[in-house]
Parts: sequence; C-alpha cells; structure tokens
Amino acid sequence: MPARKGCSFGSGSSLNSSRRLLQNIANCNCGNDAIIRTVRNGPNAGSKFYGFSLWSDTKCEMFKLIDGSNVTEELQSQLLEMEVVQKFKDDKIKKLQSKKGSLEQDLSELKCEMNQMKIDIMKANTDVANLKLGLFVVLLLFIIMYCLK
Repeated sequence: MPARKGCSFGSGSSLNSSRRLLQNIANCNCGNDAIIRTVRNGPNAGSKFYGFSLWSDTKCEMFKLIDGSNVTEELQSQLLEMEVVQKFKDDKIKKLQSKKGSLEQDLSELKCEMNQMKIDIMKANTDVANLKLGLFVVLLLFIIMYCLK
C-alpha cells in the first residue's frame, strides 16, 4: 500500500548519524521512525510489516510488508543498532562524568578563593575602620592642641 500525504517509504539516506546506522530502511520520508507491527486481520494476519510509529496521530500511512525470512535479520539489525546507540550513550556519559568531576573541582577551588576574598574584604574593612578612628583621634588631638595654644 503506498503512503499518502507527502509521506512515502524511503531509504533514509539523509540520516547519516551513527544511531541510524542499520535502521535506515525503517524510516518514513517524513523523518519519523517506522516500527515493526503485526497484521491482525485479513489474509495477511500474523504477517509483520513496517508501520509509521505515530500512525494513529497522523495522516502518514507508511507501510512495507516484511518477508517472513527477513524478520530475524530485521530484528538482529535493530538489536545491533540499539547496541551501537547504547555504546554511543555510554561514551557520552563517561565524557560528561569526567567533565562533571573537573567542573566540581573548579567549583571547589573557586569557593576557596571566594572565602579568602571575603576574609580579605573583612580585614580591609577593619583596616578602614581603624584608619578612620585614627584620623578622628589625630583630628581631635590637633583641635585640642590648636585650642590650647
């Protein structure tokens, strides 16, 4: 049965990512994945076919019957693709965990620097207060000395 409304079965050759390495066959030209379904009624009942994954929500009627001898190969291809995707995700997780560790260390160092700056600011504020008090005392002594002359 041919697809309608701009969605037709295609090779998916525009999808060159590693996640689509083996399942390019099972994509609709509208860009969505096809999934393996089973015919429930009619003369082909029990047969497997590729159907659009969002079939009930859209007008896409992508359909491709799977030869019974190819079902195992198709499932093996899907399993292999899942393994490739899982390896990609595992590698990404390892990289992100490494980056997270580095960022946590940087954050810890920045917190230490910030605390040291707070201490330095408090010391500077204390020094400013002492300087103001000293200037006030000197000014007071100057006034007293000036008045006593």
